[in-house]
Amino acid sequence: MPKPDLNLLFTLDVLLAEGSVARAARRLRLSPSAMSRALARLRQTTGDPLLVRAGRGLVPTPRALELRENVGRLVEEAEAVLRPTERLDLAQLVRTFTLRTSDGFIENFGPALIFHIGARAPGVRLFFVPKTDRDSASLRDGTVDLETGVVGSTMGPEVRTQALFRDRFVGVVRSGHPLAEGEVSAARYASGKHVLVSRRGLDKGPIDEALEALGLERQIATIVGGFAAALALARSSDLIASVPAWHTANLRAGMHSFPLPVFTREITVSLLWHPRLDADPAHRWLRACIREVCTRQLVDFSTHDTMPKK
Repeated sequence: MPKPDLNLLFTLDVLLAEGSVARAARRLRLSPSAMSRALARLRQTTGDPLLVRAGRGLVPTPRALELRENVGRLVEEAEAVLRPTERLDLAQLVRTFTLRTSDGFIENFGPALIFHIGARAPGVRLFFVPKTDRDSASLRDGTVDLETGVVGSTMGPEVRTQALFRDRFVGVVRSGHPLAEGEVSAARYASGKHVLVSRRGLDKGPIDEALEALGLERQIATIVGGFAAALALARSSDLIASVPAWHTANLRAGMHSFPLPVFTREITVSLLWHPRLDADPAHRWLRACIREVCTRQLVDFSTHDTMPKK
């Protein structure tokens, strides 16, 4: 039996990641016809169609889904083997890293992260871009180096993740708001007007489901796309915001925070990156910096009692 062409592994990795012959061709700088021929060779080699047409797009076969994670790992290991070993010289490192994060993450962790990195690698610059959705396309195409957030179903299976911290939601109102006095029951909480955070414009969420289980319904006065905007509105009105506590610790300064009177699941805020950068020494160092800064900041937040007691 002839030896398989191992170059096909790299082609297969891109095809499975993109799910499109045209997009895979653009990423590998090949013509669509050349990519179609490569897919034909892969089908012949594996004995499986791998990608089949469904409507106007292509969907992976069960065999392709089975191969996807293994192929990605093999390609990553091969790239690491062929990459020359470098000793990371932080003093000489000149690089701009693009981070896709929320406003809350920048507000709470950005200043300490910039100081931490600047003191060790003055040639490194951080470029923060807003996070408007949970799609992993920007990690896949290389326009974003790192992302922070909650891992969602829209993330590609090849995306690497590492937990930074767990967070829970709290209610927040302006100083002097009626809910700033006394215990906040589910009925008192539901009776006020609320600002809801939803990037997709949804008018209900887990809190509403928990209230419905108690026979209660809250009035959503407005919907915004981020926690910073929700807190800005609550700070200057009688609106009630419900936000993750650690993620908004600095943004909530001077406001009254209280435990939600209904059960909501904790969320895990994670680092996300594409496997092509997994073994990159500078990228590894940056990930370690973010983990260290987050841990130190959370200790500081705890010391100053920023998290309302349950």
